[in-house]
Amino acid sequence: MKAVRRAATLALLLLLAGCGTPAAEPVSTPPPTPSATGAPADPTDAAWAQLMTPMNESAVALLSLAADRADDAAVRRWAAGLRASQNGELARLRPLLARMGLPDTNVHEGHHMPGMVTADDLARARTLEGAAFDRFLVDRIGGHLRQTAQVSRSETGAGTRPDAKRLAAALVAARRTEIARLPALPGAPG
Repeated sequence: MKAVRRAATLALLLLLAGCGTPAAEPVSTPPPTPSATGAPADPTDAAWAQLMTPMNESAVALLSLAADRADDAAVRRWAAGLRASQNGELARLRPLLARMGLPDTNVHEGHHMPGMVTADDLARARTLEGAAFDRFLVDRIGGHLRQTAQVSRSETGAGTRPDAKRLAAALVAARRTEIARLPALPGAPG
């Protein structure tokens, strides 16, 4: 019964994340290997950590462009602060992956999911400057923050590893503050 509940939770977590790949390209994640403590990673905890890591990495890549492309000094400061925060989360996520016995690889490479800054987004951002870049940045990062908050809330309720659940709870709390600090820009999507 517990295994069925975990499988259902994992399916829900992936559905919430919007993990969509073309039908011709099935995704298979290798079974987790035992961690240093000898316990294999719980599928829900593993799915959360393996999603949050690339989501933060792609957000950091977009936030990094703000130093040269943002028009508004307040947007540049906001992006620099959020980039530091996202890098801090990555510094906690990567050791969690290692403790779970999971590789630090992007199992979602090429997927288009809600809240994920994609390669196309980064290419588009590189063509924008000034106020247009600012609006694009705030829109994409706002989506990232809302989706990672939702996925992390799911982990706090469905995960089993105390270390993963603590980190997810910390990310949920951080997202509340970060979402409240999204810059309000004229012409930005509401």
